[in-house]
Amino acid sequence: MGILIMVGQLFLSLSLLIILHEIGHFVPARFFNTRVEKFYLFFDPWFSLFKVKKGDTEYGIGWLPLGGYVKISGMIDESMDREQMKQPPQPWEFRSKPAWQRLIIMLGGVTVNFILGFLIFAACLFTWGEQYFPVENLKYGIHTDSLGMTLGLLPGDELVAVGDKKYTEYDQGFIIREVVLGDGKVISVRRNGQVVDLPVPEGAVGELSSKKNAGRPLYEARIPFKAAGFGTNEENSPAYVAGMRKDDRIYSLNGTPVNYYQEWAPLIKGKEETPVDVGVIRGTDSLQFSITTNDRALIGVMPYDMDHYFESEKRDYSFGASIPAGVKMGVDFLTGQAKAYGKMASGEIKPSESLGGFKAFAQLFGTTWNWQRFWLRTAMISLILAFMNLLPIPALDGGHVMFLLYEVITGRKPSDKFMEYATIIGFVFVLSLVIYANYLDWFG
Repeated sequence: MGILIMVGQLFLSLSLLIILHEIGHFVPARFFNTRVEKFYLFFDPWFSLFKVKKGDTEYGIGWLPLGGYVKISGMIDESMDREQMKQPPQPWEFRSKPAWQRLIIMLGGVTVNFILGFLIFAACLFTWGEQYFPVENLKYGIHTDSLGMTLGLLPGDELVAVGDKKYTEYDQGFIIREVVLGDGKVISVRRNGQVVDLPVPEGAVGELSSKKNAGRPLYEARIPFKAAGFGTNEENSPAYVAGMRKDDRIYSLNGTPVNYYQEWAPLIKGKEETPVDVGVIRGTDSLQFSITTNDRALIGVMPYDMDHYFESEKRDYSFGASIPAGVKMGVDFLTGQAKAYGKMASGEIKPSESLGGFKAFAQLFGTTWNWQRFWLRTAMISLILAFMNLLPIPALDGGHVMFLLYEVITGRKPSDKFMEYATIIGFVFVLSLVIYANYLDWFG
């Protein structure tokens, strides 16, 4: 069920973005009296799932969910309509329009995606605001695993800064973002009351950006292990059956101290269906329980979330304030993407370790439906699509824009034959990249 929810969110998000992107081409084309022959969500080689014709335009849904398109009369595109291009130019055709009008038509799609991304970020800030934990409220420091330890982090450290960027709000992606996408060369932490500078090891950028570590946090806030409950069927919970109750705080396992929730998992790992001695504090009393774990080495205790231990704060936005804040959020995201591609080009990040296809995009949404997360991820994908579409590759909008700018500057229009071959090469390149990225999702 969770996978279906994840796939459903990706399908809905991409469908909305594709339709709005194509509207970005459709509206200026019609405004300049250019005929649009087809408007399709998804591609329709050989047949379509649905189609209806209104005026000069056929509206439909294809069966191949790799994008969408508008077929504009007199334009060299992925449809490769050679017969039409052999005929004399007609007044309603794309090729008969002035270069500046053709440029506006081609930029319409990415313009919509850019604006949409900024507006969705703004709408999310206006609707939900920003909930955050000030770092000074996280009184137990951080917990980190082996990946974080390769950077020199230790359990109990308090993160202070990465490079010259101060750490003020709890953010599990802060170090990765500043090291991989920024210029962070030193991680500063407070350890035993003293600030310690940890130089970022050589090769850390590639390791942190690798696919095997995608979505893996370097650290999390340490919290005590207190029982928030025992699940929906608490009478079947080994801990509840043994006598544990809500708000009991676990402090030991088989005599080994457990000061924080994160220390529990490695201690009990491998103890499936095994009797263990669990020490708890209830009020002012210290109690011991003998509990037999289940077949997953669990005792059936649900821990509290962070907000039980730490006070959070909320940043609310008025409608007017949400617009510039949303634009800044989008610009910061795009800047990060541009830096990532730059580091791929320089070799610091391996494309084979970082590129992803539909599976990677689907995993952004999670296995539960959360509208705030859905719209934030949709905004991100909208900006990614705009950025990618603007690349100067024939068959993408950016390729058409590149040739149009050449025409505007030189006054010479590339021949239809040249445009045809360039579009074929670009289309094969883009399709190969899509296949490669999706291959990496499953086998990389």
